[in-house]
Order: sequence, then structure tokens, then C-alpha cells
Amino acid sequence: GAGKPPLYGDYEAQRHWQEVTYNLPIRQWYFNTSDNNLLYWGLDYPPLTAYHSCLCAYIAKLINPDWIALHTSRGYESQPHKLFMRATVLVADSLVYIPAVILYCFSLRETSTKKKASIRALCILLYPGLILIDHGHFQYPCSAVTLGFALWAVLCLSYDWDLLGSAAFCLALNYKQMELYHSLPFFCYLLGKCFKKGLKGKGLVLLTKIAGTVVVSFAVCWLPFCTDTEQIMQVLRRLFPRGMHDKVANIWCSLSVLIKIKNIVSPQTQLKL
Repeated sequence: GAGKPPLYGDYEAQRHWQEVTYNLPIRQWYFNTSDNNLLYWGLDYPPLTAYHSCLCAYIAKLINPDWIALHTSRGYESQPHKLFMRATVLVADSLVYIPAVILYCFSLRETSTKKKASIRALCILLYPGLILIDHGHFQYPCSAVTLGFALWAVLCLSYDWDLLGSAAFCLALNYKQMELYHSLPFFCYLLGKCFKKGLKGKGLVLLTKIAGTVVVSFAVCWLPFCTDTEQIMQVLRRLFPRGMHDKVANIWCSLSVLIKIKNIVSPQTQLKL
């Protein structure tokens, strides 16, 4: 959709989120107003994605204010701006995703040599789906960073750093709501660990600490939206709208745990759905 009005494609979506988060107060980010038409790439991702967009917007403002000018920047495209957007991808990956992948590969017990670990890490980092599909159409805050936080959570749990792992997964979930798909394995693993320790002793203490970590992590992420109940409800409505058309992937992934739709419905019928 690049260069094609009225929506211009996913590149414009990421740019527009920077425009909105920079120019409007936080209380208006998820509300439909004259300055924030939610039908035009309205924010529909959790707070951490919005904060990331806002941070990028402040940097963009220093380079070229036209990139995020309210209203007038709609549909803006230029090579310098694309270079800037690509740079934000690299920085985000370098800070969150790439270190997590490298540490994960080198921490695997079956990886006996540095060479094998390096090859494994290279294969993951060069995965075409992430590079071509997500990075190619500027969905970087929705995949690499989210997966990076989730992988950090796995790493922490593997070293018995349960509280850090819980906090890392909360960050992943507050970056993209699709991480709900991975929440059940994390929940079952941690709950099982508490049961093994005994819910009348150390297990109960661990469960309390984990619950407290989750509550604090969510509270910190959602703090700017906790001024009133309507703010929270509006964000939730944007993340999980009643309409199914823009959240088909959420439902599809959730159903796939219990029902393998591909084994029941033909590919042609799936496309129609």
C-alpha cells in the first residue's frame, strides 16, 4: 500500500503512530478525536508499543519535524525517512531481540561448541519471515521486540530467575497482545513450579512474589492510563475490539491450540474466512 491513498500501507501506520504519540497527550492516544481518527491507523497495540513510537517520534522531531507534523505529515514518504525507520528497527533489535537470541543459543545444553551455537543464532536471526514479512513492511515493534522480551523470559526461567522471567514476559505482553498465545505455557510452568515447592511453604511464597511482580509490571506499563476507568477501558477496547475483522489472528491462534483448523477446512475456504 505504499504511496497509495487513503491509508498508504503499514509504513504509514508506524509513522502515524509516531505523529499521534508525539503531538497528542497520552489521554487521547486511544480515543477517537478530530486530531486522532481511529479509522486511520488508530493505535491498537498495548502501551509499550505506543511508548516506543513516542520515543522514536522525539528523535524524528530532532532530525526533521515534517516527518511527524500533525495532519500535514499524512502519507509522508522519503528516502531519508525510510532510512530513519530502518535505523529504529536495527536499534530495537540490537537492544532486545539479537542479544536474547545469541544468549539463548549459547545457553542451550545440546550446543556443544561455539560454532554450532553461532550457526544456530545466525539461522534464527536470518529467518526470512521476520526479515521479509515483518521488517519488510515495518511491523518491527510487533514482532522482534516482542519475541525478544519473550525470549528473555525463557532465558530467565531457565536460570531459575522466576521474577525476572515474569517481568520480561509482562513486557512482551504489554508490547503486543498476541503474546497471550504464549501466556498459558508460562503460567502452567510457573504454577507447576510453585506446586512442586509446596503451596503451604516455599511454593506459596514464590507464588506471591510472582503475582506481585506481574501486578507491579502491569501497573508500571499502564500507569499513565490509570487516571480513570474510562482510559483503561478504551485501551482494552482498542486492543480487543468486539469486531472480529481486525483480530482474526488472535482467534485463529487461540483456536489452533484445541482445534487444527487446517485439518478440517480446506485452504480455499480458509481464504474466504
